[in-house]
Amino acid sequence: MGDSIIGEKSFRFAVRVVNLYKYLSEKKEYVLSRQILRSGTSIGANVSEALDAQSDKDFVSKMGIALKESAETIYWL
Repeated sequence: MGDSIIGEKSFRFAVRVVNLYKYLSEKKEYVLSRQILRSGTSIGANVSEALDAQSDKDFVSKMGIALKESAETIYWL
């Protein structure tokens, strides 16, 4: 994600989420692990899209989605 601090942090968070997913799956926490995996990795995906946005409106929209996904991830955690 280049030199973007938020891009790097969201990528590192996604890696940690994947590791948590693996751990929870081993503990048979399938529903919880899938929800955390989906919302937690979506943050970085949306940040990445925002950083490559075609317009300010697109940037704000993608960052807004990333914010909502982070709120959902916090809920599941």
